[in-house]
Amino acid sequence: MTTPTAPDGSAERPFARVAARVVLIDESDRAFLFRGFDPASPRVRFWFTVGGGLDEGETAARAALRELREETGLVVRRDQLKGPIWHQTTDIPFNGVWYRQDQDFFVVRVSSWRVNTDGFDDGERKTIDGHHWWSLAELLATDEQYYPRELPRLFSEILAS
Repeated sequence: MTTPTAPDGSAERPFARVAARVVLIDESDRAFLFRGFDPASPRVRFWFTVGGGLDEGETAARAALRELREETGLVVRRDQLKGPIWHQTTDIPFNGVWYRQDQDFFVVRVSSWRVNTDGFDDGERKTIDGHHWWSLAELLATDEQYYPRELPRLFSEILAS
């Protein structure tokens, strides 16, 4: 694995990025996660929520709705999007670059949904290789990596509300 750097080649400071994430939960109280990998470490797979970076001038809520549509085909109204329920700042290596990502997490509940990934961009097509609806028990029992690591706590809080 290569040592991640900032876009200017320095190793001292990560590239700032702002993102919106969505915890999508179905009527069976399962959370939807994608499985993917970092091109710099293609053998290491991990699970993560729907979402991504904000476009210029975009609010976190609008980005969450857009990312949900692009990544899963699901279109929901703003009033169906709850939150943000949590904010996180995390350092993420991806494709040899360090990112410091400020991200807001939202919740969307659906009765069910058949995921359609036709809206994936080229990078997503190359680095996302699966998806799964996870129960809280499955998430707590797995040895697989998932992000954020606080997801079981968030998931429990969502289910309790």
